Amino acid sequence: MPFIEASYGTLALWAVLGYLLGSIPFGIVLSKLMGLGNLREIGSGNIGATNVLRTGSKKAAALTLLLDGAKGAVAVLLARWIVGEDAAQIAALFAFLGHCFPVWLGFKGGKGVATFLGIMLALAWPVGLACCATWLFTALLSRISSLSALFAAGSSPLWMLVFGVNTAIILGAILTLLLFWRHRENIARINAGTEPKIGKK
Repeated sequence: MPFIEASYGTLALWAVLGYLLGSIPFGIVLSKLMGLGNLREIGSGNIGATNVLRTGSKKAAALTLLLDGAKGAVAVLLARWIVGEDAAQIAALFAFLGHCFPVWLGFKGGKGVATFLGIMLALAWPVGLACCATWLFTALLSRISSLSALFAAGSSPLWMLVFGVNTAIILGAILTLLLFWRHRENIARINAGTEPKIGKK
């Protein structure tokens, strides 16, 4: 963890701001704007890019991926620029929580993969790129998005050690545990061999 230099009030403010940024449901917004239907009634009902892809719109899925990643990155970069590294990590954690548990959707949000990757890229871009590469490599081999996400997240503490980003290892571990928890049903389906492949409607 970084040294705590900001006041607790300042950190609490960035927790709220991070949560609000993370809670913006871009998948649902884009699906409605592009006439793709109610995302909650499509595929898994998830609000993330993988489920948006099941609508058949690659453009909507790509935009959702970028925007869900961007909201995590923006939370980190703004907090770091205005306050410092301690606020950046608080904002990162709460942006992730905001995506997974948005108040606007009854705390039933996404699984956090794109937001996680955006956070990693903003915290330390070499770690973020390594996590993205891990996701891509696993996806090319397995064609299973959730498995790729699990490998990408699970590798993040290791990449932090490799690139010397020691102050973010605890945050990386917390985000990884949360992401694994959000994917517990996917893990069960992977074990059963019933997890759908990437691009399946």
